[in-house]
Amino acid sequence: MNAERKSLPLLVVDAANVVGSVPDGWWRDRRGAAQRLRDLLAPLAEAGLESGHEGLSPPLEVVLVVEGQARGVPSIDEVRVHAARASGDDAIVDVVRGSDAPVKVVVTADRQLRERVSALGAEVIGPRAIR
Repeated sequence: MNAERKSLPLLVVDAANVVGSVPDGWWRDRRGAAQRLRDLLAPLAEAGLESGHEGLSPPLEVVLVVEGQARGVPSIDEVRVHAARASGDDAIVDVVRGSDAPVKVVVTADRQLRERVSALGAEVIGPRAIR
């Protein structure tokens, strides 16, 4: 990651949690669902996120954390896809902990993960904020 990226606000998305928040048949094609989410997130890198959260003005560094069957989803210019080796939650915590971003926001509805990343200074918003 270059120095320019480190100064951007960071938006980390829990792919499994966000994809699972909409019963649209995602379970039949987990990788495809994660790829559609990645593509949905791409405009946020340039547009920012209007959810009442200061610090999410553009541009953003967008990281989509995938796990399990969704691990094969590639990154694109606007969205870095981070494939968790094991637990997606642990990978999200590692991404937040390892970032020098001035603002860190995690998208998830997972209560335990919310507590873990909040303890690291990240703000947490629910899946509806990006859907």
